[in-house]
Amino acid sequence: MPLVNSIQITTEPLKDLQNIKDAQQDMRVSYLNGTSGVLVSGTVWLISGLVAMYVSPEKAVWALLIGGTLIHPVSILLNKILGASGVHTQGNPLGRLAMEGTIFMIMCMPLAYGLSFQKTQWFFQGMLLIIGGRYLMFATLYSSRRYWVLGIGLGVAAYLLFTLNASSQITVLVGAAIEIIFALVMFTIVRWRKTAIV
Repeated sequence: MPLVNSIQITTEPLKDLQNIKDAQQDMRVSYLNGTSGVLVSGTVWLISGLVAMYVSPEKAVWALLIGGTLIHPVSILLNKILGASGVHTQGNPLGRLAMEGTIFMIMCMPLAYGLSFQKTQWFFQGMLLIIGGRYLMFATLYSSRRYWVLGIGLGVAAYLLFTLNASSQITVLVGAAIEIIFALVMFTIVRWRKTAIV
């Protein structure tokens, strides 16, 4: 009598794989591939950039931190306006992964804030690295390798801006431009395909 059920071994991974694909499909449809969140985040960065230009870089730090707390609720509202539910199916395991990624990002923010006491622009460059790393996880959440491009792009931008000793204003506006352009491209792709699958 065999110790291992070979039929179970061959079929269970296929079921698990299908479950993952179903979960990713649910996330894509519910949140429009995460594109709304990227657009709202880019808008927050743009507002922070304007604060840095016309008020002060120090105030822009707080504009980004406070604005960041509004990204999720505003993006949910935007999803609903655009016809998506803005809520994934209860029990979707990727929903927990998204929450864990958000918590990890929040836990990293004090590191970036600490950098601002050395140079204000370092806060923004640190935040570009942090959110860039989080976007890499979106590639799994939504099954879209385009998020690798966004995540790596933000990371490379942060490194170059740090190397060039770029100002807070330039750093924030570069971050805003990358996110907003990416979001608009993603919206265009979704509209062209007339589906939430990318």
